[in-house]
Amino acid sequence: MRARVAHAGAVAPVVFVAAYAAVTLLPVPKNVLSVGAGALFGFGPGTALVWLAAMLGAVAAFAVARAVDPGALSWVVGRHRDRVLGVLHRHGLASVLIARLVPVAPFTAVNYVSGMSPVRRRDFVLGTAVGILPGTVVYVAVGAYGLTRPGTVVLAGSALVALTAGAGAAARRLRTAEPTPAAPPADTGPSRQE
Repeated sequence: MRARVAHAGAVAPVVFVAAYAAVTLLPVPKNVLSVGAGALFGFGPGTALVWLAAMLGAVAAFAVARAVDPGALSWVVGRHRDRVLGVLHRHGLASVLIARLVPVAPFTAVNYVSGMSPVRRRDFVLGTAVGILPGTVVYVAVGAYGLTRPGTVVLAGSALVALTAGAGAAARRLRTAEPTPAAPPADTGPSRQE
């Protein structure tokens, strides 16, 4: 397969990115494609291609969600809608980043629900760009090095677990951080006429 990809030249990465981005619009597992990218293109190019394709698909899904009636996407977001909206509602960029690092919901559901939420496009793009990178690195590393350099995969996986745990702790803090209600004004008694 690697020989065929090499023989196809520049066409192979273009076809892969287009296919991956299209699959990102559907609620199907995409991690196997990330592993395949590592096996077919190698670690560095595979990571870049998967990241680019995932970003294109995420931005497209976000735009679709902004353009259509939310009810039309219920078959995609399903039971994840309320949970993701609860995370995204008040914290913008930090919420998107956490939703990407912690498995709050599947990748596709987060894309569409983000488009339904008040999250700004800039925050969604930046949070997604940074948040998907660790997982992308791990899955591509599995495809590129899984059999030949398992230590690399273990190291990448350990880093992902640590990042996910940290993001999970941050998510719990965001959920529990409620604004402190303003204290009622002190009762000073009836005002005196000057």
